[in-house]
Amino acid sequence: MVSLRSLAGLVPLAYAASLQEITTDFGPNPTNVTFYLYVPDAPAAHAPLLVYPHWCHGSGLDAYNNKPWARLADELGYLVIYPSSPWTADHCWDLSSSDTLTHDAGGDSLGIASMVRWTLREYDVDPDRVFVTGVSSGGMMTNVLLGSYPELFAAGSAFAGVPAGCYAGDGYAVWNADCAEGRVTHTSAEWLASLKAMSPGYNGPRPKVQLFHGDADEIVNVVNYHEEIKLWSAALKTGSEPKKVTEDTPQAGWTKSTYGSKGLLEGFLAAGVTHNIPDQVDEVVRFFELDCVGKSCFSRKTLKALQGGCKGKRC
Repeated sequence: MVSLRSLAGLVPLAYAASLQEITTDFGPNPTNVTFYLYVPDAPAAHAPLLVYPHWCHGSGLDAYNNKPWARLADELGYLVIYPSSPWTADHCWDLSSSDTLTHDAGGDSLGIASMVRWTLREYDVDPDRVFVTGVSSGGMMTNVLLGSYPELFAAGSAFAGVPAGCYAGDGYAVWNADCAEGRVTHTSAEWLASLKAMSPGYNGPRPKVQLFHGDADEIVNVVNYHEEIKLWSAALKTGSEPKKVTEDTPQAGWTKSTYGSKGLLEGFLAAGVTHNIPDQVDEVVRFFELDCVGKSCFSRKTLKALQGGCKGKRC
């Protein structure tokens, strides 16, 4: 069991595994998001990097203590960023402001992007193997990060989330009941236009996406799962109807839908499951290929091959 230590600044990779509170200036961070970084004892060479934004009423420490990603990092050798929301009323993420929903404009998403960029500079991390996953507000932030910063991420996995831009509103960290309760719906073309506006001028490949939702979710209505599918199937050009449907996967009552033939989008709809949706760690590890070592592992280079080359500076 690794000890929990709060350290100021950077700890070299040669040190023992630790959770480090990063208090150095890590870049633009207008809303003062804070973060912890977990570095395993034996990180892989050119290691993957996982970002785990927490749920409402949680924190980076809660995510570290209650989710399995640090333990798995010890086994698989990746690093983990655990951001903490600055909004003390409920510790949800800013998913609503025009700043957070626009590339490098501000909001919580810019603070998290700065954490990623700083970690890429300071550690032996593969810039093409950066991933993000989270549940509830963290699943919503996963969508936002994939939309506002597509050049940083190879893939994302969102649990009980909403489409990027669904929470758009007047101000920071606004709770959008219409979105949460399933009253915000758009066509695929409308979602895609909104997504493109989040990162104007971006012409590179889009991160691949994995979605999980319970059809009995009482907090974030399951309509949002179907709206996420509309958004990402349009962005990834997979087609809006699944190419393959597999029942009872990864467990009884769950249905896996695979969109397109390139493995870029998959969704899991869980019958009878509420907002307290179980972790499906094996599925996320598989999708991100966090257990892969070597040059053939999934990365942004894979995305470029699957979706075409880059056109522009931010690829």
